[in-house]
Amino acid sequence: MLRPRIIPCLLIQNGGLVKTIGFEKPKYVGDPINAVKIFNEKEVDELIVLDIDASANNLTPNFDLIRKLAFECRMPFCYGGGITTVEQAIKIINLGAEKIAISASAINNLSLLVDIGKAIGQQSVVVVIDVRKRKKMFSSPVYDIYIHNGKTKANVTLNEYIHQLNKIGIGEIVINSIDNDGHLNGYDIDLITTVRNLTNFPLTILGGAGSLDHFRDLFHRFGIIGAAAGSFFVFRGKYKAVLITYPSREEIRSLYKNFQN
Repeated sequence: MLRPRIIPCLLIQNGGLVKTIGFEKPKYVGDPINAVKIFNEKEVDELIVLDIDASANNLTPNFDLIRKLAFECRMPFCYGGGITTVEQAIKIINLGAEKIAISASAINNLSLLVDIGKAIGQQSVVVVIDVRKRKKMFSSPVYDIYIHNGKTKANVTLNEYIHQLNKIGIGEIVINSIDNDGHLNGYDIDLITTVRNLTNFPLTILGGAGSLDHFRDLFHRFGIIGAAAGSFFVFRGKYKAVLITYPSREEIRSLYKNFQN
């Protein structure tokens, strides 16, 4: 039976594992390879790895790190950061990643998504959309897309961009809330509802998860969906001590109790 997915998202900067709050002040929290080894033991559903500086600084993907990640990962993983060509996407898949994630390079170049989809299969193409809520001007929230670590506002609206993606076809959309990033206060339900009403693509939500109840609420509201998080899986306690963790099998079963596919 199909079920929702619970997905750790690892942010990489200069080869190290970092965490941010609102896309600001990245804090070093360890070695990503060690984190993967722990997640292997936890039997994680899948993994997202994003190099947060690659696109912003015009860097190419870190193929050496991707190779090491693929060697260690016992779960499917998606890699994003610095992918601007079909050849790079093919190489990442050949190294062992199941999916590639694209953000800034696809905003004004939808043909890149089409070409990569033809080369590796649409199901392996993931588009990451980083959004920030605009000051409320109407009866419902308005969301803007940002690129390059939230520093640059894109010249296309969230609604327009998703309509464009609907026309060309991709494998998945990751919606990342800049406002909620690292705050552990829960997902932006209005944002998820907006996107779900715009597309039937598989969705993964990132930004804000801080408890099992946040996952449970997401699953019961939206059904088959990916629940991604960063801080939830690497911090514990009042003082946010670094501790790589993942829900137990019993906890996960409780999240799916009474779940309706």
